This record gives sequence, C-alpha cells and structure tokens, in this order.
Amino acid sequence: MSAKGSTKSGGTPQIPDRMFFKIGDVSEIAGVETHVLRFWESEFPTLRPRKTSSGQRQYRRKDVETVLSIKELLYQDGYTIAGARRVLRTGARSRAGAASADGASAAAKQRAFKKALQEIRSELKQILELVKP
Repeated sequence: MSAKGSTKSGGTPQIPDRMFFKIGDVSEIAGVETHVLRFWESEFPTLRPRKTSSGQRQYRRKDVETVLSIKELLYQDGYTIAGARRVLRTGARSRAGAASADGASAAAKQRAFKKALQEIRSELKQILELVKP
C-alpha cells in the first residue's frame, strides 16, 4: 500500500484494488489496531476472514468493507457492539446513514449525555476558580 491513510474526498478510506489483504493492511486502511480487528472477528459473525495454511488471516474486499461499516457504526453512529451486530445482520440501516430507531435514539442519548458532562465540567472549573486562594 503506497498512500498511508489515503481517503476519498468524503473521508471514506480507499480500498486498494486487490483480491486479498493481510491484517496489517486492513488495520492501516481502517485506522484501527490489529487487536481491534481480531476482537471484532469474535463479535461479528459477518466478519470471517479466511486463514492460510500458515494461519495468516486473508481479508477479502467484502471483509474490508465490513470492517469499515463496523467502525462507522461504533465510532461515528454511537452504536453498541450488540446494536451494530443487529444492524449488520438485519440491514436495518442504509448506507446513506439512516439508523434504526433504537440505534438512533441511543446515539442521540449518548450525544446529550456527553454535552451534559461537558457543561458540568465547565461549571466545575468555574467553581474551582472561585474557591482558589
């Protein structure tokens, strides 16, 4: 792979035009560590790269696309592993970004929770400044 971390104009990683990828290649394309990929293999039945006779993982293009979908569901859309697994299994979410109702509400709750924590942190900093000698 020549261009490390290259992406399409929309920010989606480009997948090189090859039949098979090693775990290190997929790790670089997706921007996640190899141990994360191995964990995802244990959690997502749709992600099953084949293994060579020497035990090395061989990801197909479809597997790389699945990895990118999992990453998007978990990191951008705020799904839990169980929710992302359900979305991948049922196809409840279109690639346009429409999430299922329970996943969307979970993501909205998570964003609201983060915002509330940021506000609390800000208020605590203000109080700290008031009580400093």
